[in-house]
Amino acid sequence: MACQAPDPPEPPETETTAGQNPESAAQLDHPLPQAPVQGIDIETYAAHVAMLASDEFEGRAPGTRGERLTLNYLVGEFAALGLAPGYGDSYLQPVPMVEQFAEQRSSMRMSQGDESFELTYPEQMIIGTRRPGTELHGVEDAELVFVGYGIVAPEYDWDDYAGLDVEGKTVVMLVNDPGFATGDPDLFNGRAMTYYGRWTYKYEEAARQGAAAALIVHDTEPASYGWDVVINSWSGAQFELGGDSPDRLLALEGWITLDAAKGLFERADLDFAAEQARAAQPGFSYVSLDTKLSAEVRNRVREGISYNVLAIIPGSERRDEVVVYMGHWDHLGRNMAIPGSAGIYNGAIDNASGTAALLEIARLHQEAGQPERSVLFLAVTLEEYGLLGSRYYVNNPVFPAAQTVAAINMDAMTLIGPTDDVVVVGYGSSELEHILARAVEQQGRQMVPEPTPEAGYYYRSDHFNFARAGIPALYAKGGVEHREHGRAYGMERAREYREVQYHQPADVFNPEWDYRGVAEDLELLYIVGRKLADGDAWPNWFPGNEFRSARDMQRP
Repeated sequence: MACQAPDPPEPPETETTAGQNPESAAQLDHPLPQAPVQGIDIETYAAHVAMLASDEFEGRAPGTRGERLTLNYLVGEFAALGLAPGYGDSYLQPVPMVEQFAEQRSSMRMSQGDESFELTYPEQMIIGTRRPGTELHGVEDAELVFVGYGIVAPEYDWDDYAGLDVEGKTVVMLVNDPGFATGDPDLFNGRAMTYYGRWTYKYEEAARQGAAAALIVHDTEPASYGWDVVINSWSGAQFELGGDSPDRLLALEGWITLDAAKGLFERADLDFAAEQARAAQPGFSYVSLDTKLSAEVRNRVREGISYNVLAIIPGSERRDEVVVYMGHWDHLGRNMAIPGSAGIYNGAIDNASGTAALLEIARLHQEAGQPERSVLFLAVTLEEYGLLGSRYYVNNPVFPAAQTVAAINMDAMTLIGPTDDVVVVGYGSSELEHILARAVEQQGRQMVPEPTPEAGYYYRSDHFNFARAGIPALYAKGGVEHREHGRAYGMERAREYREVQYHQPADVFNPEWDYRGVAEDLELLYIVGRKLADGDAWPNWFPGNEFRSARDMQRP
């Protein structure tokens, strides 16, 4: 769970951070390694992105022909670079998965007194279920209850379920958390989303409370994406890890549009804006919407195996200690209802760009010679379906968490050209930022927090599973301060990606991309990893970080 973040670190000079091991600090302050003279091979990097994002790979959905092509490509490239298999004598770690596809999805049938009405898919709502099996799951005449943000957070003295028995009921919740809504820096994390603001948490908490169903009100600004992203992400197959007991066993979970929510509140003689404001204040209490819901979903279920790809450069001195680079290879596949390439979600930026980065940084490490510690290159599956591939690896690691020095994540690289800023998602988290800050300064750039912490990106990519396990994890990339065209240009490109390309068929390879910036970013990430791989420091989380206690238990 997220706590108030510590103050961001200053770039290190001679002083150490409070609570940091002085010996470790001294090791982190040693001179930085240099990238191989030839540096990043942009032509090769671009060719990797183009291939992985091609129509031939059909959007790289797990369990499809696109997965087979992706795995063959990655294994072939790692082997050609001379990297050893990272999972015993294989490059492939099997990840058991259960695919659930809603082949039958009803409308939401609402009743209020003698009046009946419907919310329809996909214009007003979308529902699904994570319950196992192929039988019909749903609710019948389940009372709708508004529970604010649906948060139970003792450390913030916050309980939206206080005094409420939700058994048999459907809870209706707002997206994000009260800190975002109010902008109050002393409430949760202010504008920066906490884990309590993530939709995954809200469903999990509703299930823990015993609700029958849970609905989240979609609102573009606090969600950080539009309704089309919800539909694209929820209309296709959903996945769980095979053998796992899902955290969300609600009969139904889903989303409703903001307009649909306003209509429900109005029918109940409630002012949505007033209730929304009340939900962001301490002491909020639930309210019934005086409406009953009936709806059903039937899943088609298919069990299968997807794969993480693992390649390794064994260490020369301490091969049982490892630095991990990772990126997810999967994307959303294709919409078979749309003929031809128009229905393919190619995922060029998300995340052919990060997968290609994994290959290019592997090449740099191989050309630099054998490191003292092992370096593992981990291309994970099922990120788009709940960070499942990275979760499976962390639960079934090749190297235990206590022997994993750090994890460096590459997801949706910045392809707009050179930027003067380097954005750290989760800025102010760990001592890895000391190394990064020195490398950034060496490039004449500046390290900055993410511009939209309210979007909760820290909880939306694979490094989060490593962080939850206590392993210091870094997620950094080029920002928006374009060196030649300025900040407005960078912000517009970022907006365009969020609104036009993210989880859309428009995320395709662009031969006009400017790779100068990503070349600098990859060099930074190479330097951070090589510094750790050729040393014996054990960086930790900064004091006050929510993951530090787990690390301290691993390495007291």
